[in-house]
Amino acid sequence: AKLKSFAAKIIQLLKEWTETFPYDFQDEKSMKELKEIAHRITQCDEENGTVKKIISQMTQNLLMALSARSQYQEIREKFRQPVTDKGTILKTKPQSTQKDILSVCCDPLILAQQLTYIELERVSNIYPEDLMQIVSHMDSLDNHKCRSDVTKTYNLEAYDNWFNCLSMLVATEICRVVKKKQRTRTVEFFIDVARECFNIGNFNSMMAII
Repeated sequence: AKLKSFAAKIIQLLKEWTETFPYDFQDEKSMKELKEIAHRITQCDEENGTVKKIISQMTQNLLMALSARSQYQEIREKFRQPVTDKGTILKTKPQSTQKDILSVCCDPLILAQQLTYIELERVSNIYPEDLMQIVSHMDSLDNHKCRSDVTKTYNLEAYDNWFNCLSMLVATEICRVVKKKQRTRTVEFFIDVARECFNIGNFNSMMAII
């Protein structure tokens, strides 16, 4: 009876651990230890099929979470690769093919909504590991130690980079317009986009535009 009670508590602990910090189990050693613990728990209560089912579901969810984050990281790495000078690309392209933001989307609300979708996608991929990474990194800097065991997740960095990219996009779209009248129109458009972002509650994009 005591073993069954203990097993239930261990299952709850592992379930919350794998859901909140799945990156702790991304290497083979930690995954092997998790499977060994799960096997021992199952042996403590072999006649109860529910325990085995819970552990199986927990392991499956963990593998899916690690796979999803790995795929997201691969996509992130593609965007991190250096590109050629964009200024040169613009000069070589014919003037007729160079589209400004207003020719692509002239409705401030629609652009604000699209920016919000991007913000939500970036935020949804920030996990407790990313915050713990910063704490660990700051602690290692204070103690002058090298934390080689810390796994980089880049998700906070991606969110920060998105803010900078949006700011640069706004500045570029305004500065690339030659005529003052068109430039004024572009500035007013982005002011309207920022206002719509504020109305939606997307304060990060609003501040990037400002």
